Amino acid sequence: MQIFEFYFNPPLRRGSAGHSPDLIFNAFCFEPQNIYEKRVGGLYLAGVLRNTLPQNIHLLDHLTQAIKQQYYKNSLKNPAKALQEGLKLGNAFLENISKKGDVSWLGHLDFAALSLKNFELNFTKTGEIKIFLLRGGQVIDIDKRLKFEELEPYPLKIFGNIISGKLTQDDIVLILTEELLSPFQKLLPEIAQLAPFDEKKLKEIFERKEEILSKISGLCLLIYLGKDIRTRKKEMILGNRPRKEFAFKNIFNPTLKKLTLRFKKPILKLPVFKMPHLPPLRFKFKTKNPPSLKLRRARKNTILILILICILGLGFLFSKIEGRTKLKLYQTAFSQIQQKTNEAESYLVLKDNPLLLERANSLLKENQDDILSLIKVYSQTPQDFQNQVMELENKISDNLFKLNKLAVIPNPELIFEANPREFVPQKIISDNNSLYLFSPYAPNIFKINGDKKGTILPATKEIDSAAVSDNVLFFFSKSGGFTVLKDGQFHETTLPTLPDYAYDDFSSYQSNLYFLDENKGQIIKYPYLVNSNWSPPQIWLLSSTPKAIGAKSMTVAGSAWVLNKDNSVARYYAGQLQEILKLNVFPSPKDFSKILAVPGLAYIYLLEPQQKRVVIIDRTGGIIRQFQSDKFNNLLDFSVSEDGKIIYLLNGLKIYKILF
Repeated sequence: MQIFEFYFNPPLRRGSAGHSPDLIFNAFCFEPQNIYEKRVGGLYLAGVLRNTLPQNIHLLDHLTQAIKQQYYKNSLKNPAKALQEGLKLGNAFLENISKKGDVSWLGHLDFAALSLKNFELNFTKTGEIKIFLLRGGQVIDIDKRLKFEELEPYPLKIFGNIISGKLTQDDIVLILTEELLSPFQKLLPEIAQLAPFDEKKLKEIFERKEEILSKISGLCLLIYLGKDIRTRKKEMILGNRPRKEFAFKNIFNPTLKKLTLRFKKPILKLPVFKMPHLPPLRFKFKTKNPPSLKLRRARKNTILILILICILGLGFLFSKIEGRTKLKLYQTAFSQIQQKTNEAESYLVLKDNPLLLERANSLLKENQDDILSLIKVYSQTPQDFQNQVMELENKISDNLFKLNKLAVIPNPELIFEANPREFVPQKIISDNNSLYLFSPYAPNIFKINGDKKGTILPATKEIDSAAVSDNVLFFFSKSGGFTVLKDGQFHETTLPTLPDYAYDDFSSYQSNLYFLDENKGQIIKYPYLVNSNWSPPQIWLLSSTPKAIGAKSMTVAGSAWVLNKDNSVARYYAGQLQEILKLNVFPSPKDFSKILAVPGLAYIYLLEPQQKRVVIIDRTGGIIRQFQSDKFNNLLDFSVSEDGKIIYLLNGLKIYKILF
C-alpha cells in the first residue's frame, strides 16, 4: 500500500500580521505500531476548516487526536466498531467546544475518516469533502450513499453513518477537498487509467494542469492498494510562491559517522599429541553347535515382522505426505475463493451501480459452486480448516440471498385445502373475486369464493389451460372445447384449429387468444371480434423469426413472453423476436415450469417447483423478489391477482397465499 499527500498551495499557519489563515487543511495517516493495533488496521483522516479564527487554528489536530486515541484504545474491537467509537469521541470533542461558546467552526468544517485493514474499508465524512474509488479505469463516487442527519447544536452529532465494503488489489481511494473538485473532474479519468499506478505519471498529469492547479488551494489524499510495500509521501505543490522541496533532513539533520570495528582473530597454538601405534583388534567366535531349526525360523519371522513394520511405516509416511499435499491444494483453492469473495464484497458497497452488482452476483455464484465442491472433499482436513470453509460458505450464501432478494418463508399463509373426495385440482386461476381450480383429468371447475367456501361449477370437458382478460375467464380443452365465463355465466364455443398444429399452452390479451405449439415453436393468434367471436386463426410469428421450439410456457401482456427449455425468457412483439433474457439468479434455475405476466404491470412471475420457489423479475431480467418455502413441496400451478400484489400457489391439495 502506498499513501500520497498532495498539498496544493497550502496557506501559511500565520500571516504576516500574526493572524490565522482563512483556510486550513491537513491529512493525518496512522499506521499500526504493534500487534494489538494491527487488529484494527490503519486510520486515515483528512480535514479542511474555512473562515478560521485564531482560537481554532489547531482544531483539526485536536479532533484527529481524539479520534485516533479512541480508535486504538480497544484493539479487540473490529475496525468498523473501532472507527465508530473514535467518531463518537470526535463528536463529544466538538460538542464540548460548542458548549463553551465556540461555534464559529459550524458549517465550515469538512472532514473524512477512513479505516483500512486487509482490504476492508470503513469510512464516513461530513461536509463537502469527497471520496472516490478508482478501479479498472472507472471513477466511482462511493460516498453518495451516506445520508446525514440535520445538524442540531445540542446534542451535537457531526459524524453519522459508516459505510463498509471490500477493496481489491490495485484499487485507489482518493479524497479531495471541495476546492479541488472542479479542476479534478477531468483529471480523475486520467488517474483512473494509470494501470498499474505510477507516481511519476501522476506528477506528469499534475504538471500538465499546472496553470489551473497553481490558482487553487486544497488537499488530495491518495491511497493506492498495490503490493504490500508500505510507503508514505508528503508533497507540497506551490503556485506563485518559491518552490521548496519537502525533505525530512530539513527537520532532522543529525551528523552520522560510519563506525567500523575490526577484531583480530586470536591464534591459539595447541600441543600436538601423537597416538601410539597399536595392532588391530581381532575377534574370533567359536560355536560348538549350529543354530537349531526352531531358532532359524524365529529369526526369519522376526525379519518378516521388521519388514512389515517398515512397509506400514512407509505407508503411513506416504499417507501423511499425500494428506499434506491435498491440504495445500485445498488451501490454495480456498484462498482463491476467498479472494474472489472479497472482490465481490467490494462491489456490494456500490448499490447504485447495477453493472457492478451484476458482476458481484456472478462472482458469488461461481464461488458458491466452488466452495460446495471443496466441502465435498475436505472431510480429511483439520477441523479448523473445515470451520474456515463453512464460515466462508455462510458468508457467500448470505450475500447471495441479499443480492438476489430471496425471502425464505417458514410458514406461508394457508387459505384453502381441497377435499380429495370432492376434487383433486391440478391448475389454478384467479379473477378479482374468486379462485378457480380445474384439472385436465376430470371435468367441472371448483370455485372458491371470498369466504373460502368452495362450489363445483359443471363443465362438459376436461380443461387443460385457462387465462383471464378484461374480467373474462377463458377455459380451453385440447379435446376441442372452449368455455367463456363472463358475468357468472358459461358460454361454450368451438374454435377452428389449424391443421398439423398442436395447442399446448394458452394465453389471452385484450380478449385476443394466443396458443403455443411447443414442437414447432409457433404461436397461433385468434383476433377478437365482438360478442365472444374471434377471427380465424393465423400464424403470428413471422417466417424469418427464430421459433420457440421446445418452449415450456407462454404468457401475453403487450409482448409475448415465452419460457424456453433452457430456462431463458424470449420476448416477442409484432410477430418478431425482440430479445432473450438469461436470468442471472441465485439459486441458479434448474427447471422453471410456468411463466406469467399481468397486463399493465412491469413484473414477470416464474414458478420453479424443483427449488420450491416463485421468482419475480422485471422486464429486463432484473430480480425483483423471490419467495421460497419448505412447505412448497408439491407445487403444481400458480396465479396472480390483477394488481400483482397477491400470489396464489397450488401445492398439492393446498392453496397458499403470498403478499408481494
